[in-house]
Amino acid sequence: MSRLKDRIIKRIKSEGPITVAEFMTLCLLDPTDGYYPTRDPLGSDGDFITAPEISQMFGEVLGLWALQSWIDLGRPDKIHLVELGPGRGIMMSDMLRSAKLDQDFLSAVNIILIEASAALEAVQGKTLASASAPVSWIKDLSELPDGAAIIVANEFLDCLPIRQFIQNDPFAGRAGWHERMVVLEDDQLRFGKSPLPISDTLQAALPNGQADAKTDDLIEVCPANAQILDQLKARFKQFPGRALFIDYGPDMTEFGDSLQALKRHEKVGVFSDPGNTDLTARVDFDALRQIAKEIALDTTNIVTQSEFLSKIGIEVRAVALSRGNSDAKAKIARQLDRLMSADQMGTLFKAISFQSDGLPVPLGFTRIE
Repeated sequence: MSRLKDRIIKRIKSEGPITVAEFMTLCLLDPTDGYYPTRDPLGSDGDFITAPEISQMFGEVLGLWALQSWIDLGRPDKIHLVELGPGRGIMMSDMLRSAKLDQDFLSAVNIILIEASAALEAVQGKTLASASAPVSWIKDLSELPDGAAIIVANEFLDCLPIRQFIQNDPFAGRAGWHERMVVLEDDQLRFGKSPLPISDTLQAALPNGQADAKTDDLIEVCPANAQILDQLKARFKQFPGRALFIDYGPDMTEFGDSLQALKRHEKVGVFSDPGNTDLTARVDFDALRQIAKEIALDTTNIVTQSEFLSKIGIEVRAVALSRGNSDAKAKIARQLDRLMSADQMGTLFKAISFQSDGLPVPLGFTRIE
């Protein structure tokens, strides 16, 4: 039994059941036994692999997106290029390769990485040691210095803690939802259900799609999403900026349990090894858009990763790389297929952007909603 699992069991014995969000927070972020603070989880030797690890093309075309965003923002003399959850720093390194296409943009860029893991921060420091722009680290968006900003996040939202709710009585509507909890049965961690309906505050936070729920349907809510969008709204009201999020999940709210644990690229039980497995849940992009609309934050339409990457030029980049290295042509084709195909990442992953009022539609999208 992992040390963290033992601690969680003792806590539940002492204080009672905990929410799924509390469980995820302990597993992922506990400073001594949590998943992210204690290891580098990425790559072929880790527990999962992300798009920047698959191909340099991903970061390079995002660099073009950032360059165009800088132009849309009026070509400011200084701009923060911010990444949430920057992994090993590979995506930012690849983005900077594209930034060199415009020396004025490169001169304006100040790189800021938002990272909670000391282990990953050390890796990022090595990756970006010879970066062509200054690099610094902060722990939260609230610490971001004044000034214009372009914010990017790939597979960041999916690891934020979620709360899960089960519809106990559809005839009661929002009052019929009960929270799913982590409980103890025979000294084993299990899922249970609170006997009491959720509070009025939690009811108000449920996405619109909850209205169609049937008995025992489960819905997931990520409280941190609202906090992040509130921060973006406040920042973009004061300083010009744009934010891009790419992650996996549906474009419309869906019912069902999407919480999963990964270890060595394989799915394992959520309670199998707390603190030593990655926990993620799909992102409800429709709920994100709904929150943004409620706070009057300029939001784009939701597009699939394949559509987004195609519109910002990834196929063109693939052709250029293949011409430059004919021996790598087959490898580049496999990488492109993994990023773009419907049976790989192409349609499972989505993109959405938020921005200051009055800016044009961002590259890769078709409209502001």
